Amino acid sequence: MTINGTVSRDDELRNWPADEAAARAAQDRLRRHVVLDEPGPAPDFDGTVAGVDVAYDDERGVVAAAAVTLDARTLRVVDEATAVGPVSFPYVPGLLAFREIPTVLDALDGLARVPDLVVCDGYGLAHPRRFGLACHLGVLTGLPVIGVAKNPFTFTYEAPGPERGATSALRDGGEEVGRALRTQPGVKPVFVSVGHRVGLDRACAHTLRLAASYRQPETTRAADALCRRALAEA
Repeated sequence: MTINGTVSRDDELRNWPADEAAARAAQDRLRRHVVLDEPGPAPDFDGTVAGVDVAYDDERGVVAAAAVTLDARTLRVVDEATAVGPVSFPYVPGLLAFREIPTVLDALDGLARVPDLVVCDGYGLAHPRRFGLACHLGVLTGLPVIGVAKNPFTFTYEAPGPERGATSALRDGGEEVGRALRTQPGVKPVFVSVGHRVGLDRACAHTLRLAASYRQPETTRAADALCRRALAEA
């Protein structure tokens, strides 16, 4: 299964940037393809949602990616796939997608069915150039994608209320680039941002539904565990 987006995925992979300048230019070029005017799937939709995550062994220059698909209503795992590949880009804050996406795409291709929504452990519009991993993956696949990060990166926010579901704006100056979302009472919020073809309200609603028992969405928890196992086995 190969998922194709609004640009030529094959061309992008063949011309994958090798340095910071080329990577930033690619982000600026691809950013115009991000779709921001679609609400995305409803939070109670009948379908599937996939989580993607990666684990690194920098000493060996290896990255393992996992894609885990859950039933959107029951949160039961229905499919999973992994891929292992070389780390293809150095560590540079704001350019992590260039280390991860080739192997993540291979993992997604290993799924038996194209998911209806993808959740990234990272950022979308909450990015200095408004083109984080969730945006990049969405543009290359054409799928609805959201980013759910563990920290606010370089942006500011007021602490949301203590109750589950409380939110506050994640801001870059006066611009709202995402939201801090309290998924469980008394725990740190997660940071939700739009990736591609999903509005921010629904991105937060999906995150809250997927984080039924823990701070992180079940998609992220499952993908994190699987990619770590794949790396250890590699």
